[in-house]
Amino acid sequence: MSFQAYLDNIEEKTGLTPRAFIALAKERGFDDPSTKAGVIVEWLKQDHGLGRGHAMALVHVIKKGPKIDAKHVGSSGSHRDESDTLWLDGKDKRP
Repeated sequence: MSFQAYLDNIEEKTGLTPRAFIALAKERGFDDPSTKAGVIVEWLKQDHGLGRGHAMALVHVIKKGPKIDAKHVGSSGSHRDESDTLWLDGKDKRP
């Protein structure tokens, strides 16, 4: 599954876009670079019912933003993405 597909699936499950999760994380102070991934994963599990893989996708965008490593762009395999920039504003609004 591509990185973007993880984010789209999270939106389908929760009704929240990745950008909404970033805002919620910021309200809780989880955007601080010193915040451990496990703390964020536990919050996403408890409050939103997300598993570790989906939660880790959100940890990436919360802590690092929408850019992903170019090695995943256009590569073959299940984790291939079309762009090095993830769409965070909802799958239905993606250009």
